[in-house]
This record gives sequence, structure tokens and C-alpha cells, in this order.
Amino acid sequence: MPRFSALALALAPVALSAVAAPAFAQAPARGLAQVQSNLRAVETMTAAFTQTDRRGRTLSGTLTIKRPGRIRFDYGRSANMLIVGDGRALNFVDYDVRQVQRWPIGNSPLSVLLNPNKSLDGIGKVVTDSDQVLMIQARDPKKPEFGTISIAFAKIPSAPQGLMLQGWTTIDSQNNRTTIRLSNQRFNVAVADTAFRWNDPRKKGRRG
Repeated sequence: MPRFSALALALAPVALSAVAAPAFAQAPARGLAQVQSNLRAVETMTAAFTQTDRRGRTLSGTLTIKRPGRIRFDYGRSANMLIVGDGRALNFVDYDVRQVQRWPIGNSPLSVLLNPNKSLDGIGKVVTDSDQVLMIQARDPKKPEFGTISIAFAKIPSAPQGLMLQGWTTIDSQNNRTTIRLSNQRFNVAVADTAFRWNDPRKKGRRG
């Protein structure tokens, strides 16, 4: 599979292997409500990330989120590419081959993380709720081609609404699995809108 395609698939849904994720159990409403409150409380976030595909290949970089709708995966020197959500669409930018792919954020499982006003009712389930971990799994039954996303939070009293985002796993309609793990999370820090701009390689061939 071409590198670009593999990375594009990386943003489809999955479940973090560190926590068992049983098939959609009936979710306590309080768990989903706590997640919804966390997403609304965290307007911006930065973190280091490690991305692992189903073959065990890894890439790392820096994640920046500004809700609603904006996200940036900067792979630094590990890959000459960017994934940027500009509030309307996700852009997969490969500077080596000068290729860009773009589609609406609403067509990605990342919309669960990026739209704090998106209701989890009908698409979300709590699959793990312990003293230390809360994991939800989301899938739109009307759009199964978008796959499934499992999102893990650590329960930390000092974190917004008592939850700290630890990462997520996505599984797409072709059963491709990708896991994102986070570290060095920082919440509600100043993030400029310019962080979500990028240079079009089809015109300049340079990174944004």
C-alpha cells in the first residue's frame, strides 16, 4: 500500500490495545455525558503522538487541536507530510509526491473529537469504565463506511472534567487498524489559527 494511502487510513477508527474493548455494551449515560463535557471544556490541546498501523509500523510527531474542527498532525522529520483539519475539511498533504487529498471532517471518525457539540447519543457506547480508565466507542449506524473509533481517557481529577485524552484507535471498512497514543498533553493553551495553514505542494513543493 502506498505510504500516502496508509496514512490516510490511519485516521479511521480503532480501539487502544492497552484496554480491552468489548463489542458495544449498553453505555451508562453518565460516561458519555462526562466525555461530552470534557470535549466542551478543552478548547485547545497540544501533545506528542505515536501512530501505529496494523503492521506495527510507527510514526511520531506533534498533535495540535483547536475546537471546533481544527487539528494538525505534524510528523516532523519522520515523514515529509502533514494532516491538517482547517475547520471544514481534513487535508492529507504529501510533500514527497506533491499530492493532496481532502474530504469533509464530518466524513471522518475524528469528527467525534473535533466537534464538541456533536451528540454521542445513538453513535456512542461506553465500553470500559473503571476507577482509572473511561473508554468510549463510536460508530454511526447510518454511515458504517466511516468505520469505528475507540477513544481512551485516563481519569485524573486535575484534568478537565476529570478526564485526560490518552489516544484512540480506528478501524475502517477494510478492517485497517491505526492507533494514536498521546503524551505530554497540554490543555487550553494559546494556539494561533495559523497553525492550521499549510503550503500546497502542487504549487510550491514545500512543507507548511
